[in-house]
Amino acid sequence: MPEKLPHYPVLYEAVLEGLMPRPHGCYIDATVGAGGHAGGILTASQPRGRLLGIDADPQAVALARERLAAFGDRATLVQGNFSELASVAPARGFVKVDGILFDLGLSSMQLAAPGRGFSFQQDGPLDMRFDPSGLTTAADLVNGLEERELSDILRRYGQEREARRIARTIVSARPLRSTLELSTLIERVLGRREHIHPATRTFQALRIAVNDELSALRKALPQALGLLSTGGRLAIISFHSLEDRIVKQFLELEARDCICPPDIPVCVCGHQARLKIITRHPIRPSEEEIAANPRSRSARLRIAVRIGEL
Repeated sequence: MPEKLPHYPVLYEAVLEGLMPRPHGCYIDATVGAGGHAGGILTASQPRGRLLGIDADPQAVALARERLAAFGDRATLVQGNFSELASVAPARGFVKVDGILFDLGLSSMQLAAPGRGFSFQQDGPLDMRFDPSGLTTAADLVNGLEERELSDILRRYGQEREARRIARTIVSARPLRSTLELSTLIERVLGRREHIHPATRTFQALRIAVNDELSALRKALPQALGLLSTGGRLAIISFHSLEDRIVKQFLELEARDCICPPDIPVCVCGHQARLKIITRHPIRPSEEEIAANPRSRSARLRIAVRIGEL
């Protein structure tokens, strides 16, 4: 595993084994982050393999550009959202590719930067935007939504059982401006009965809502499939059940020939399988990796290969 990165690329070895980079191959890292996985893909695809790295976070793109500079023009880096993959990739000459990686969720770099507002353990503004030019911040949601709307977000995206109670408390305490204000308020209301911080689910829910993460993922997966050459591989790391459910359902749907409702006796959809699932059960990190990088604990890697005629 690379030693000079400011973070641990989660499931690094498993990703490279799953994507099987080859010389002269063409790859996309749709969430390039600090470039850890991307560097491994470029190394494995020498001498002329190419990689397009995309990230919504301009700070991540800048860091990846520095980290991947040694690969020269084999690495192309773009700030953008993977929900626009079908337009971003061809515009950079990546029309059909041999592998695509999604490493979803929050990076350790973002979590460690108080000014980004992702952490409930450091004081910072209630921001949580991957792309700082985005219009909506966590403060906008916390201080602007009606109680019912806020409760719905906490329940839907954070799977928070106490969503209504938290939302009611937030509304009564407005305005809230900082991450510690919010996390302290939630801890005071819920106490510390569980092994995870009581604000964890609320912060997850707000982050997902601010960045419209689940909608972006639903849009991106069909686009990724459309970019894969026959034999190309799709690798997706998710960190919570909402993401993983979307990924699993998409892969299972595209691995079936017929998707007609079960009450229709004869197939009328004409759907043909375009993927073969490689990982019937997601790959999880080893105990050694979790010890070295506790954030990897919840990671799940699913891999599929493109089949059929294009």
